Amino acid sequence: MNILLLGYGKMGKAIEQLALDRGHQIAARIDANNVDELETTSSDAVDVVIEFSSPESAFENIKYCLERGWPVVCGTTGWLSHRAEIEQLCRDKKGAFFYASNYSIGVNLFFRLNKTLAKFMRQYPSYQVSMTEVHHTEKKDAPSGTAITLAEGILEQLPTKKRWVNREGDQPQSLIDSTDAVEIESLREGTVPGTHVIRYDSEVDQIEIKHTAHSRQGFALGAVVAAEWLNGREGIFGMDDLLGSDE
Repeated sequence: MNILLLGYGKMGKAIEQLALDRGHQIAARIDANNVDELETTSSDAVDVVIEFSSPESAFENIKYCLERGWPVVCGTTGWLSHRAEIEQLCRDKKGAFFYASNYSIGVNLFFRLNKTLAKFMRQYPSYQVSMTEVHHTEKKDAPSGTAITLAEGILEQLPTKKRWVNREGDQPQSLIDSTDAVEIESLREGTVPGTHVIRYDSEVDQIEIKHTAHSRQGFALGAVVAAEWLNGREGIFGMDDLLGSDE
């Protein structure tokens, strides 16, 4: 399979190594330094695109690829205000688009655990839910896409919560009205690949679930597996399609 890498930072390089280890070829490596080469890449040379660029460029990247008929696996976060437009374009072009805020198998199991716990907690309104996410200092968006997915899972299950709010770094707690909200605390520290903690606090105790990534390898492997799965398909997909829904 010939893979075009859109975004060639640390994640792109990790994806490249795993793709080569699994017998695939890299059709092109495109980042901000050689973006003009995207237009000169032959359509026939690409079987699937793996897009891990930046929030500012992801929408145009995905749009361009779908218009050229290339299936796209996207892991960039921070652009989802345009998601409906991308999905409509995918339908119009009879293309293939796969999006996940996190490609780690462990994180996707954590998504399901998060929903299950939130469903249990409906009966116990004395517990207040909150979240902390920690990532490396180079991560541009906050909260993380993974944190947003976790918050949305909680909102699906807890009728008392209507929205999520973000608190970055040293922002005072008093500035946030979280009565009907899931509060997300976003921290940026060192080279942390990604840590997400969900807490339910009451006056007498605390319930906590946590996922800690040890490296980028789990994210990169999931993206390559998604590309293998997407190749030859048509439609709009996510990790539940790849892993099998738990519904």
